[in-house]
Amino acid sequence: MTDASNIREHMKVVGSCGNAVGTVDHVDGNSIKLTKNDPQAGGRHHFIPLSWVASVGTEVKLNKNHMDAMKEWKTEATAAM
Repeated sequence: MTDASNIREHMKVVGSCGNAVGTVDHVDGNSIKLTKNDPQAGGRHHFIPLSWVASVGTEVKLNKNHMDAMKEWKTEATAAM
């Protein structure tokens, strides 16, 4: 698992393919909460587990491609369950 302290608000999140997944709102426990304003978000917050993070530099790079990440992320409503 990556060191969550390196993940900052407004960092771009990309899949292993390099395509955008979203933008960090903040780290919430063992998940990254993505902003709801990105085109990919559809006006809703989404959560991705820190275990998906492959590396953190100027952006957060995931260990799965953007399509798989978007299929598997949790939405705001389901994350509360």
